[in-house]
Amino acid sequence: MPVDPPDAAALSAVAAHYGLDLDADAIASFSPMVHGLLGSWDAVEELYAATAPTMPERAWTRPEDADNPFNAWYVTTSIAGAEDGPLAGMTVAVKDNTAVAGVPMMNGSTTIEGYTPLRDATVVSRMLAAGATIAGKAVCEDLCFSGGSHTSRTGAVRNPWDETRSAGGSSSGSAALVMAGIVDVATGGDQGGSVRIPSAYTGTVGHKPTWGLVPYTGAFPIEATIDHLGPITRTVADAAKVLNVIAGPDGLDPRQPRDLVPDDYVAALARGAEGLRIGVVSEGFAQANAEQGVNDAVRAAVDTLTGAGLTAEEISVPWHLHGAKIWDVIAVEGPAVQMVDLNGYGMNWKGLYDPEIIEYYGNKWRSDGSQFSETVKLVLLTGGAAINRYRGKHYAMAQNLAIELRKAYDEALSRFDVLVMPTLPLQATLIPKPDAPREETIPRALEMITNTCVTDVTGHPACSVPAGLVNGLPTGMMIIGKQFDDATVLRVAHTFEQAVGGFPTPSVASTAGSQA
Repeated sequence: MPVDPPDAAALSAVAAHYGLDLDADAIASFSPMVHGLLGSWDAVEELYAATAPTMPERAWTRPEDADNPFNAWYVTTSIAGAEDGPLAGMTVAVKDNTAVAGVPMMNGSTTIEGYTPLRDATVVSRMLAAGATIAGKAVCEDLCFSGGSHTSRTGAVRNPWDETRSAGGSSSGSAALVMAGIVDVATGGDQGGSVRIPSAYTGTVGHKPTWGLVPYTGAFPIEATIDHLGPITRTVADAAKVLNVIAGPDGLDPRQPRDLVPDDYVAALARGAEGLRIGVVSEGFAQANAEQGVNDAVRAAVDTLTGAGLTAEEISVPWHLHGAKIWDVIAVEGPAVQMVDLNGYGMNWKGLYDPEIIEYYGNKWRSDGSQFSETVKLVLLTGGAAINRYRGKHYAMAQNLAIELRKAYDEALSRFDVLVMPTLPLQATLIPKPDAPREETIPRALEMITNTCVTDVTGHPACSVPAGLVNGLPTGMMIIGKQFDDATVLRVAHTFEQAVGGFPTPSVASTAGSQA
């Protein structure tokens, strides 16, 4: 479709926006030059149309409530992959921020509802090639900006351990479906902890890979410097199996090092973890909302690891307590520009864009900005005010401080093989009622991220495993490793899993699985 040539009024509005001080004669002078230059936009659109893929025909269903345990599915489908491969026979729930071609993608938000991708995300095409079956799209939080499971426009996702409580976010549906046994594995996205938060709340294994290890291509971005995709599974072995399939460069995501060579994470588990050194980060136990039962469960889990032949020592990483503040600035100003003003993908990076969703989402949110979630409204009010007044100065400061934060972690990891702390300072909280005020819903969306968000800023790999049950609910232990040494993180996680004889499941798991 040819680009609409702007009339004099449209050009005057642009001139006013940039303060160009152009009168009517100047606008008239520029007009034919602008129209001529826009001919290249028409040429690009024609060339793109000739190379864009054709959307595949794939059957899908929006399940009724009776067929949607825990309200965890957005849509269900059955897309069979290769006949054999490392994931053959395994069913996968794909977080609904990640594209499955021909299947609707909502990202939990009315601002994207109605969009259907043309292309599979890289992680989806890799899992299909490895023999997996895509069972559907799992509900995620509204634009993925919540650590609670109450913001999706399809309704709250309920925790299989206690349906009055949060399943965690933003990969809420993914974790609930895995814990309930409805699917074998799921994908999650993580910008502030969104793989590990629902894993800690539901008792699943959630691995946030090193930043850049897994291509983000085809997932809806929030902020390029903190975007991650990773697996949510019942066992560490399954997490390693999925990571083997989805890790590695795809040539389309500039977050990834060009010389990246992934490890064999499944083979690494066989090496065990005896003799490895654990740094127990005291600041991770000292968050203001820390629950004693959570801290005690994680320290007991460390004792289990020492009993399995590892050594542990209490250490201090003072920068850890600065991490959440640094994340606040990056994860507020960055998304205000990239995720909203520039329609998700932003500009100025070389990689595969999604032009269709950029236009669809950009038009839809501008037609009714009131449809943004309360958390995104907070981001826009805060980020917009700061950028308008200070022009991004604090974002630049925070990114510079992120280097210092990363160095602090690297220094600690020069003395230890992994670092350990509670994944979250607290256990799953009650789901707010639909009419709850923003004074309740916003804190409930962000109260748990203080430990997890730090490694989104630094990029270090971090895996949450169930540390044990407290008051009948799961707790999470987070294991953090050196950059691109995801294998050692998983070795320690696997050793703990073996030492405790596997992780517990709620009684509802077997019955929920039969409803799928």
